[in-house]
Amino acid sequence: MNLTKYFNECEICKSNDWELIYNGEIRAGGYGSYQQNSTVTRCKNCGVGRLAEADCIKPNAYETEEYRATVNQGLKVTDFYKIADPVQIFHLKAAQSISLRGKLVADIGCGAGSFSDYISGIVNQIIAIEPTKIYQDSLIKRGYKTFDYTKDAFNEFEEKVDFAVSFQVIEHVENPVQFLQEIFQLLKPGGKLLIATPNSNDVMLKLIPLEFKSFFYRKVHRWYFDTSSLSFTAKKAGFIIEEESQLHTMNMSNMLSWLSTKKPTGNNSTFNGINRQADSLWSSYLEQTGQADTLFLQLSKPK
Repeated sequence: MNLTKYFNECEICKSNDWELIYNGEIRAGGYGSYQQNSTVTRCKNCGVGRLAEADCIKPNAYETEEYRATVNQGLKVTDFYKIADPVQIFHLKAAQSISLRGKLVADIGCGAGSFSDYISGIVNQIIAIEPTKIYQDSLIKRGYKTFDYTKDAFNEFEEKVDFAVSFQVIEHVENPVQFLQEIFQLLKPGGKLLIATPNSNDVMLKLIPLEFKSFFYRKVHRWYFDTSSLSFTAKKAGFIIEEESQLHTMNMSNMLSWLSTKKPTGNNSTFNGINRQADSLWSSYLEQTGQADTLFLQLSKPK
């Protein structure tokens, strides 16, 4: 395959040396909806995975109902809560070492604001960055200072933010370095950023590579990071890496279901003999060996 036909220079490191890692069907929306003949490569220089732009959802889809309709998650604020609320326990766990009391916090790509709701009682103020118009009225009514994009907040909040979070967003954007540079500009010197994204070293890609790759690679995700490539990107944007970590959000029964049926069940499936202790041991093993499903970086802006 002539990769130069589909891939220009890497937006992260400017290399034009790509290797093919997958060609086939990928998730077009929710599970069971597929897009055929899609191509994913890896940059040989910085290690990031990249879906061919021709296979990606258009960038302005996030400003309308198109993105939520594509992933089949519903268009109401309450639909967002059903998806997002259960995972906030992982985001709070990742943020537990950072004191938020009395701080100015920016939630970048916040959706309908689930994480912001969890911390709103102790912080001083929350800036909600979210381009999806259907969520903005609700965010404003709950008292969050709301902007479409990070750069829109510069006039009022440049170099004033104590702490920013961005969960499951960087994999969607056009240029990850620029995305992080804009957050960098919003933070005060010494300010911190906690970022999360799916792990391209997820153990399931090794256990059942054929079936899981068509699930893992998605029309709505341009980028695929492991810890090394995400850290490289953050450093390019000027950040200091304070902590690299992983959390596994799916239980052992979900893994066993994948192995037996080649289909996902989320965390709803149960297997005889598998309890919370087994789930905890499974998650701990994956987190310690770098094979969990979610990457976290805690970053800081130099003082």
